[in-house]
Amino acid sequence: MNALPEDNIGRRIARLRRERHLTQRALADLAGIPYSTLTKVEVGVRPPTPYVVATCARAMGVEVATIEGRPYASELRADQLDILIRPIREALDVYDLGPDPDIRPRRLEVLADEAEALCAAVRAGEIKQAAGTVAGLIEEATTAAHAAGTTDGWLTLASLYRTAYDVAAKLGYGDLAQLSLARMDWAAQRGSDAVLGGMYQYMRALTYLREGKYRTGQRLVTLGLSTIHQADDSRQRQVVTGQMHLGGAVMAGRAHNEHEAFEHLREAERIAAATGESVKVHWLAFGPTNVQAHRVSVLAELDQYGEAVEATEGLVIPNDWPKSRASHHFAEVARAQMWTGKLEASFRSLVLARKAAPQQAKYHPTVRETYAGLEAAHRRLPESFLSYGSWLGSGHVA
Repeated sequence: MNALPEDNIGRRIARLRRERHLTQRALADLAGIPYSTLTKVEVGVRPPTPYVVATCARAMGVEVATIEGRPYASELRADQLDILIRPIREALDVYDLGPDPDIRPRRLEVLADEAEALCAAVRAGEIKQAAGTVAGLIEEATTAAHAAGTTDGWLTLASLYRTAYDVAAKLGYGDLAQLSLARMDWAAQRGSDAVLGGMYQYMRALTYLREGKYRTGQRLVTLGLSTIHQADDSRQRQVVTGQMHLGGAVMAGRAHNEHEAFEHLREAERIAAATGESVKVHWLAFGPTNVQAHRVSVLAELDQYGEAVEATEGLVIPNDWPKSRASHHFAEVARAQMWTGKLEASFRSLVLARKAAPQQAKYHPTVRETYAGLEAAHRRLPESFLSYGSWLGSGHVA
């Protein structure tokens, strides 16, 4: 019996293609991908790369999330995470109503500490904790910021909007992630923080990366770099600038623009040499380790999977690295290993992704896509493979 639900990415592409009365040859031509690639993806013989998913989505006029099946509704419902989304939407909706007379907010210093703790919780992979707490804190901080009208108040609110974005993005609610970012920008402008403004453009670019809209994403990276150069020179500015170059490298890699991807990587490497490891500066985990990890990602996006696996050699994840970042890295390593036929190693990396941040890994599309790619060969993998699939979702069976 299959470990994954029948409705996988290949079948969704086939169904959407038929709904649009397209032949496989016609879709392959529209998407600009080889016909043989599409046919193998549709029947599950070949797992899709993000590039293939994005080109098919664009050719059929649908969102990438539609092809991925995100958000994963049944799993979210089973984990009681779906019920936490509506309060976040409601909290984001009252941003411009001024102080709520029914809310007596705590001191801004306390709220700032709470906002920082939520950032830490997300980086530790505690998505459910953050999702269950952030709405109430946003409502409280909204009243506090309007009442105080100070920079600290607006920046605390912007931090909480960022956490709402993190939660929404990790759980697959793209529209809510975009709304959260719009609110973050609104608050950051009132706080007159150019560094945070640059971060907003960087995070906005990531939403377009996930949607497969690489040209717009690249333009946003350029805008973000221009915005942050308006800030005073500081280590914070350097760190955010370096992280934007890393985002730009992945964006260019996924668009198969090798020259631009490595230009961004080289600039990030130069900045990281000056900043050193900066794990907690805006919780971006920027530094030499993240540059090396992004090199793995870029090579994989360029379909250079052998080189990506080689780039993992000697890469040691620091103990103080955010668990969410480590989990994401292991997922990308697993994907590269799968594509080079290192099936056992790939599954071990999936296990590491789960161990580092289980709540994030469960809803990470790369984890699911890689598992689906390994599923056909599960007889060559440990017996724990099928139980991993069962953990991934309520629709899976051991």
